[in-house]
Amino acid sequence: MFDWRNIFRGLAMGTSDIIPGVSGGTIAVLLGIYDQFINAISGITTREWKKHVPFLLTLGLGMGTAILLLSHIVERLLEHYPQPTNFFFIGLIAGILPYLLKEANAIGRFKTKHTIILIIGAALVASMAFITPADGNPIQTFSTTTYILLFFSGALASMAMLLPGISGSFILLIIGVYPTAINAITSLNIPVILVIGAGVASGFILSSKGIRFLLNRFPLMMYALIIGLVFGSLFVVYPGLTFTLSNVLLSAVALFLGLVTAISLGKKG
Repeated sequence: MFDWRNIFRGLAMGTSDIIPGVSGGTIAVLLGIYDQFINAISGITTREWKKHVPFLLTLGLGMGTAILLLSHIVERLLEHYPQPTNFFFIGLIAGILPYLLKEANAIGRFKTKHTIILIIGAALVASMAFITPADGNPIQTFSTTTYILLFFSGALASMAMLLPGISGSFILLIIGVYPTAINAITSLNIPVILVIGAGVASGFILSSKGIRFLLNRFPLMMYALIIGLVFGSLFVVYPGLTFTLSNVLLSAVALFLGLVTAISLGKKG
């Protein structure tokens, strides 16, 4: 059965995946569909694939629409209002943490080992803030080697997308493929889009099976890791702050809107 609300959920996830430092997996947790998302991707290669198709089709339609239509808008926002734009996502990420702690009942159930995993997860993601992304313009000349690079870059990025707190776009940025991917979307370079898309699909299927196994086998440990990953992503998204009146006000309003959005979506989820 098709739930058309998944199109709007996909729009939110697709929009976040465009932003380097923001994870679509984080938005999926916020929307209350993370477990369903992982199970659907993992289950698409099983005998029960038919029951997952409606969910993945509607979610994928929303994500694809966001990536194709909103990539221009997001590029403009990041170009002209980089700090307020990132502060909105900081608000979203910060707003999800109380929801995750409540879901895990962390205060009463977390032990020393869970706290250690949380700190490791946070440190792992936060350390990405000190990585200098590869500079470069979009690739202009494509060969077999280039397409292989794009395929595996898409696979690696999609594995990151499934983990809350780790941004697939940021992985592409580190590798140096992000400008090529965004340029392919905005210019509708179909061969490049198909190659990266195939890599993304392959990475989704492989990594979802591992994540589903770990969630089923070690749920509390995975919650601790996810909370750590989400917390660490705050350091990656933080853009700094230029102390002009207009920028500080815009950033404060964007942060507040992000928090309100996260809290309201968390309640609905």
